[in-house]
Amino acid sequence: MDPHGEPGAPGPHPVSSLEQALHAARALVLADLAAREVAEADVVSLVEESVTHRRWWVEQWPDGAGFLAGLVAQDVQDALLERHGRWPLCPVCGTGDPHALDVEPELGPDPHWVCHKAGVKVAAVGRLGGAVPS
Repeated sequence: MDPHGEPGAPGPHPVSSLEQALHAARALVLADLAAREVAEADVVSLVEESVTHRRWWVEQWPDGAGFLAGLVAQDVQDALLERHGRWPLCPVCGTGDPHALDVEPELGPDPHWVCHKAGVKVAAVGRLGGAVPS
């Protein structure tokens, strides 16, 4: 390895756009977990498992990088349902059975947490901490 950084010589590589998208998705989902106070170590491990799986997925379909935040959020939501119960619970509906928010679109850019019962967008993925029940 050439320490002088000669053109064409191997050296430090900038973080790829795919890795940046994976890191961003991880950060957004971790922010939502922290906002709802469920970011324990075992739950963070679920995020890491999803990111590992989605790394392979986005390597196969690089155009899907903009969909990663919603997909990781859904992966974690599904894993939490199996292990801990529904997450995130809807902060909008004050009556009736507690229910979880859903990610919309299921496969698309700009994912949001939505309450289908009330028919409202609650917050963008990564912004549950700022969601104010109305």
